[in-house]
Amino acid sequence: MSTNIVTFYVQQYAKVLNELVQQKSSRLRKFVTEDKYVGQAGSPVEQVGAIAMQPVTQRYGPMQRVDAPTNRRWVYPSDYDLPQLFDNFDKLRLLIDPKSRFVSNAHNAAKRQYDDLIINALGGTAQTGVSGATAVNLPASAVVSVQQGATAPTGLTVAKLRQAKLVLMQNEAYSDEEEDPGDPSTGLVCVAGARQLDNLMAEAQVVSKDFNDQPVLEEGRVKRFLGIEFVRSERLQTGTDDQSGTSTKVFVWQKEGMHLGIWNDITTNISQRHDLQSEPWQAYVYMTAGATRLEEARVMQIWAR
Repeated sequence: MSTNIVTFYVQQYAKVLNELVQQKSSRLRKFVTEDKYVGQAGSPVEQVGAIAMQPVTQRYGPMQRVDAPTNRRWVYPSDYDLPQLFDNFDKLRLLIDPKSRFVSNAHNAAKRQYDDLIINALGGTAQTGVSGATAVNLPASAVVSVQQGATAPTGLTVAKLRQAKLVLMQNEAYSDEEEDPGDPSTGLVCVAGARQLDNLMAEAQVVSKDFNDQPVLEEGRVKRFLGIEFVRSERLQTGTDDQSGTSTKVFVWQKEGMHLGIWNDITTNISQRHDLQSEPWQAYVYMTAGATRLEEARVMQIWAR
């Protein structure tokens, strides 16, 4: 055979376009309340505070009026988009049509954006009042110390989860007696990263059957413990904890305490751009949404190193 046969060597290219590893869905959206809005702001709830019965101290005495405290919480929209162009000249040089995969990739980004909105709102500033002019932050009483139950800063521990649940129960935001495991709106949810969930795997109270009537681990991960359902997210924020170190903000909340406002859900428009050379196709994915904390008494933040 001729030594020049190398001239006929060919290159074979893939005909499959895969998305690289990424979070492909919203993991938190189903654990918050949700509604649709129009306009520059929305009020998801009108709030009435608790009142107390008044003692009657005399016969036929004058009535003293009791005014229940009222408030209004607001949610504000933000716009997001992701335009992508597909050149017709490039298409002639490809073995595959990339449009569908790139659109799917954009949808993944949009779904992650919902989680980012919720995570930011969990520990962020909420707007309240008649017109939303009053800023409300998560109070110090809703933050579990990085060294709760220990002499030094720790990761996510049973002691911290117990403290978070204790405060929520004291706030009457959660009740074991009223929880329905089939209804996520009555229970508690915790969003934590893989590192924090791995911390729990080292806790005997979590993994040992001596402490639990039913298995806590499901396919090697912590699914539910102390009446709290766990959701993993690698999008949690870090910050300076109460011991001046860097920790991750883990959150525990009751569904009625968080809200996602939808002005425009994930929308896709595929059109040809006749105003550009080669008349490329444009895949345009856009959304308008916002999130807010509805009630501070229903949300707890845990510092975890």
